[in-house]
Amino acid sequence: MKKVFISLVLLFSAGMSQAQTTARKIQLVILFDTSNSMDGLINQAKSRIWAIVNEASGLQYQGQTPTLEIAMYDYGNAQLSAESNFIRQQLPFTSDLDLVSEKLFGLRTNGGSEFCGAVIQTSLQQLNWSNDPADLKMIYIAGNEPFTQGPVNYKDACQLAKTKNVFVNTIYCGAMDQGIRENWKDGATCSRGDYFNINSNDQIVVIQTPYDEQINQLNIQLNQTYISYGSLGKENRMKQKREDDNALLQGAAVSSERALVKSKSVYSNVSWDMVDAAKMDSTIVGKLNDEELPDELKGKSTEEKEAYIKQKSEERAKIQGEIGQLGKKREQFIQEEKTKQAGQSAQAKDDFGTAVSKSLKEKAVLNGFN
Repeated sequence: MKKVFISLVLLFSAGMSQAQTTARKIQLVILFDTSNSMDGLINQAKSRIWAIVNEASGLQYQGQTPTLEIAMYDYGNAQLSAESNFIRQQLPFTSDLDLVSEKLFGLRTNGGSEFCGAVIQTSLQQLNWSNDPADLKMIYIAGNEPFTQGPVNYKDACQLAKTKNVFVNTIYCGAMDQGIRENWKDGATCSRGDYFNINSNDQIVVIQTPYDEQINQLNIQLNQTYISYGSLGKENRMKQKREDDNALLQGAAVSSERALVKSKSVYSNVSWDMVDAAKMDSTIVGKLNDEELPDELKGKSTEEKEAYIKQKSEERAKIQGEIGQLGKKREQFIQEEKTKQAGQSAQAKDDFGTAVSKSLKEKAVLNGFN
């Protein structure tokens, strides 16, 4: 009997230990109104997406970095079918941040009918939401038409969100009072979320820092540490470069925000990069044939391949560390500039990115993150 008791205690302890070390999840869903008037909203999102990811990846739960999954829908686009309530899933939950960027930069507007309740309900029903109430689950819906439009009552969608422990946060693109009258505030509070209003036509003012250029130069070096493999390896490496270029088009500061993301564990490319893949499976080299390897590894022995991967892994860690150190100086500079600006002007207005980052941080604290 004593042995049975000890076994049960050990089993329970092991289970508790595993539960405590399981990484928490942050699940973010963005619902974009892509009707004609929303080009400004999408442009703001393009400028802020990497700042949002940096905010999320900086959170911790009991000393551990959570995993980040992002999903995306667009709604209200005339090119979509009425049968779908003018709703389109751009992405299911994914940790592929280059794909998130690609889909965001691919959004195009076209007038249509905006059904807020329907798109919230669709995202709640279609996506693979975590069942763990300790995970942080957030929906952000942005638009500028009455929240009551469409075949689904937004209050019903709110109730569904509450049963899944999902916060629905609303971002009205217009005057605050108008958004309240059009039920955008109620659409947030009924699911314990936050209500924001923004001027989606405002151009984002990004604080330039003395460290952006150096970070961006290190990012170029960082890209040289990736070893593509498999049938989609070359294509994904090209996508990485393309999304670097998209970020740079938004300005040097946005590009450096993306580079900071790439210096963190949240940016992982196990499916096509051998350095990341080897961290997950040290035997991967022996599982790939020459046709799946990049030119620099074809015809090499297993030992030579492993040595090359180790070299690139060490190079990457060094560059990421340098980017991280510059990132700390960059953040200090930004905070000092914000303090100066706060003393010189009225209270800053929210934009798409600041709205998301602000509520993300506040709700994370409620869920035990820090």
